[in-house]
Amino acid sequence: MRNTILSNPSVPAAETMPVPEISIIIPACNESGSIAGVVEGVHQAMSVLQRAYEILVVNDGSTDDTAEAARQAGAMVITHPYTIGNGAAVKTGIRHATGKILCMMDGDGQHDPADISRLLARQEEGFDMVVGARQGGSQANRWRGLANALYNRLASYMTGHRVEDLTSGYRVGLAEKVREFLHLLPNGFSYPTTITMAFFRAGYPVAYVPLDVAPRIGKSHIRPIKDGIRFLLIIFKIGTLYSPFKLFVPVAFVHCLFGLGYYAYTFVSSGRLSIMTVFMLTAGVTIFLIGLVSEQITQLMYMRGRENLFPAKDTPRQ
Repeated sequence: MRNTILSNPSVPAAETMPVPEISIIIPACNESGSIAGVVEGVHQAMSVLQRAYEILVVNDGSTDDTAEAARQAGAMVITHPYTIGNGAAVKTGIRHATGKILCMMDGDGQHDPADISRLLARQEEGFDMVVGARQGGSQANRWRGLANALYNRLASYMTGHRVEDLTSGYRVGLAEKVREFLHLLPNGFSYPTTITMAFFRAGYPVAYVPLDVAPRIGKSHIRPIKDGIRFLLIIFKIGTLYSPFKLFVPVAFVHCLFGLGYYAYTFVSSGRLSIMTVFMLTAGVTIFLIGLVSEQITQLMYMRGRENLFPAKDTPRQ
């Protein structure tokens, strides 16, 4: 891959390696204090399952010895030349993964590798993606917990399904299904939101497994003010990504309701039609039409992803 360095000198020769069934993808940026323990924990967990696997640690431009620590622990290391983002690291791991099942987890020590077996067991019940849902006591702090609860309620409204943890980075999914939406995933921390909503949009079954997570090892990369504003914008992106109509129609309805209400007031009080009434009604109709167009664009966006992955038989591959 361009702009990446792939190395794993500790892995045996290719002819002696079984074909991986499961690819564990771990994005890491300056996680030298935890990454070795995470990789070793994954080795232990997978040895119990006795299933062929590979561990891909994507070193997202770390300035410490994260890459060397992961390599010494027995992981295949993919290095970005500079920090691109958590989502970009996950996408790089997905592109390099060879397993039919992908497992994404964080490299900061919060996720217990022993829970991989629980996620895989749930996935084998017929789900295309299984997400580790953090319990209330596992949230980093009260405000993060409240924000996540807000995201979950909004996502549940948009999808019509209960979403227990929209932003969890611990999940397993079928590789062929995940790759359908690779072009939609952002480079930042909001990739779990995007992939979850994309699966619901496509009608792929998603399940949740309740998990407890440990406090992260090392300094958090989340910046309260900047990332707080960014995550607020995610709320609106969720709506426009999944079903814009569900976001635009209520706003249009409110504008029309206020317009009609103000018209009734002005007609009764002075027998006239005010400019404000015309403005509110016009804005309501405009917002409705924008939502209608956005819904069609969203549908085309999802269709494009499937066509790129599964081209028509009479269309030659480039």
